[in-house]
Amino acid sequence: MESAQLYHVKQQFILGAYKTLIDMELPDKSSSDHIPMLLYKARASIALNDPQGALDLLPDDVDNVSVRAVAALAKYVAATETTEGDAALEELRDLAVEIEGEDVDGDERDKALVRVLAGTAFARAGEVEEALETLGTETEDLEAVAVIVQVYLSINRPDLAKKQFDRSKKWAEDDLLLQLIESSMGIVTGKDGYTNASAFYTEQLANPSLTSPHLLTARGIIRILRNETQEARSDLEEALERQKEDSEALAALTVVAGLGIHKKQEAEELWKRLTIEHPDHPLVIDVQRKNDVFDEVMSKYIVPPLAVA
Repeated sequence: MESAQLYHVKQQFILGAYKTLIDMELPDKSSSDHIPMLLYKARASIALNDPQGALDLLPDDVDNVSVRAVAALAKYVAATETTEGDAALEELRDLAVEIEGEDVDGDERDKALVRVLAGTAFARAGEVEEALETLGTETEDLEAVAVIVQVYLSINRPDLAKKQFDRSKKWAEDDLLLQLIESSMGIVTGKDGYTNASAFYTEQLANPSLTSPHLLTARGIIRILRNETQEARSDLEEALERQKEDSEALAALTVVAGLGIHKKQEAEELWKRLTIEHPDHPLVIDVQRKNDVFDEVMSKYIVPPLAVA
């Protein structure tokens, strides 16, 4: 049974209030909540693309499998060389095997977290089948289901994502994470004109105890999809005010500027900022890939001579 404090921390993490978690004070090391809250704090650092901050938090002398898994994920995100990334992935593979044995330093919750973290890393590495196998498509761990749904949505299989969601409704309570999963699917599929997803994010943003630029960015994206560009701009600008390094908010605001008839200069400035600050963002990579394809096609195109009368 989770304590009230740990439950609140979990909800903050689910809703993307990462900075709040990074700034929180941890309970005494003798508390049963210490390690779980430490892991949420470290994972929040990883989510904000500060894997070194996570590694600085985690103790080196703990054998608990979930602590080691968070450290391995941080190493993977921090890797600048292929060999470093591969080593971190291999460490996660070893942990995924280790938790299937009998002599494991950790309980069932720790084992479930190892699968979630390993599956997340494999998905980020493009190893979709390995990610799904590690997470277990018949799992009854809701966080694992959330990652599975994201994996299916990323490969354009909303039908399989919906099957996971429908399956989880049979055993999961009306959990906040369950609502978030449904909202994520709604953003991708456009179900009911994004009404449910919009209502969910608006409801969470009304919570006075929660500060999450992530929620503002999500609602801003929904508003772009609903052609509510002024409202979207307001959400995204506020998200960037709260968290200047939010790549998703910056990318979405760039799209909003690009939709404006007289916003060409602003769009170009935002795009330049995005490419400089976040060169690995999927939007930047996608546009660059398309530019390369265009250049390749143009290099093969031969302009025919002008017709002579």
